Amino acid sequence: MGWLLVTLGVAFGSAIVPVVNAELFVVGLCASQHNPHWLWLGAAVAVGQIAGKLLYYLAARGTIRLPPLLHDRLHHRLHREHAPSARRDRWHRRTKVLRSKIEALRERCQRHPHWMAGTYGVSSLIGLPPFMATSVLAGMVRMRLVTFLAAGLAGRWVRFSLLAASPALLTGWMH
Repeated sequence: MGWLLVTLGVAFGSAIVPVVNAELFVVGLCASQHNPHWLWLGAAVAVGQIAGKLLYYLAARGTIRLPPLLHDRLHHRLHREHAPSARRDRWHRRTKVLRSKIEALRERCQRHPHWMAGTYGVSSLIGLPPFMATSVLAGMVRMRLVTFLAAGLAGRWVRFSLLAASPALLTGWMH
């Protein structure tokens, strides 16, 4: 039971801070321990990851506010952006195409909610497009919370269950 709680915590942390690698943790845990069951580990990681990504989803949806420190930084930056700057204008021109593609994708997702649900589900399973990005996009286009949770939990559970089973499968296959 202790490994499941640790796994849940690492998964939540990896959902919030992208440099924490849940995949590496799960493979290392399963390679070094003989008792964790791969289905339970997959479930623990799925719950932890979706709990963490839920914060991004809710923030993108506007349901939760950013912490005061981040809110103050954003507010201060908005006031600075009104002042003319050649550097800012160059950056704005260079990123215009990227911003227009992101806006077109957001609009397409809003027009076709099933397409967004499918993209998010595939992302939760294979990680492409990046799961963090699709979690934020799901909030921006106001995907139903039930769909967000169901598709994310299912995809993450399958992904991490297979990953947790892989050391045992490879060991059995090699002997």
